[in-house]
Amino acid sequence: MSYKIEIETDNLGRKQAIEPCITPCPIERGMRLIGGKWKGSILWHLKDKPVRFGDLARQLGGASKKMVTQRLREMENDGLVKREVISTRPFAVTYEITDFGKTTLSFLEELKQWAEKQNI
Repeated sequence: MSYKIEIETDNLGRKQAIEPCITPCPIERGMRLIGGKWKGSILWHLKDKPVRFGDLARQLGGASKKMVTQRLREMENDGLVKREVISTRPFAVTYEITDFGKTTLSFLEELKQWAEKQNI
């Protein structure tokens, strides 16, 4: 496989070669898992206990049910959340954060504190 090496000039006029990433870097891989819109919020809302789908959708406010469903499916496939059918008549499911999903909570807490500190 061949790839192009780019040349970049820094602010002092020095040239340096920039080699593109062939495989996604750890930041990219992490963002693919939790960087989608609503994913961090979903994990945050599941941190204390399992939550029924309707309640979760209401807690997210601006997210459509379709969007919440899509994100939950992605997160379930990635092992971040677990889905459990609790009733078939009427149909009801809960979502719970997995042990793997809980590993994200420390830096989500830091992100929350950073946003509060920055007043954003």
